[in-house]
Amino acid sequence: MTTSLQFDSNTLRVILAEILESLTNCENALNLEDAKSKAGNDMLKVMQYVYPIVVSTQMDVIKKYGLPEGREGIIKFTRSVVAFEKDDRVVADLHRQIRSFYLPPVNVSSAVTSHV
Repeated sequence: MTTSLQFDSNTLRVILAEILESLTNCENALNLEDAKSKAGNDMLKVMQYVYPIVVSTQMDVIKKYGLPEGREGIIKFTRSVVAFEKDDRVVADLHRQIRSFYLPPVNVSSAVTSHV
């Protein structure tokens, strides 16, 4: 069964904020700290240890908003977020904060100015 849920910007803000809150609660924070310690600076290990904790936390939150559990729900949610983050700085910032748990910051401006 396929669900066709539509989210508005405010709902996405609420969901993203709830995901961030859940990621920083005591238990998840300890699990993430342990996983990051195991991974060190090895990106493959970050994807092996840290990323699953972040995705699992996201799944726990988004299912409360009617999205299906598992891969399908994460994909639908992420597509909605990406569609809104282009026009909504709050959604973009919340999404960036979540991604920062498993992705290093990327400095795009240095790549653009180096060709001038």
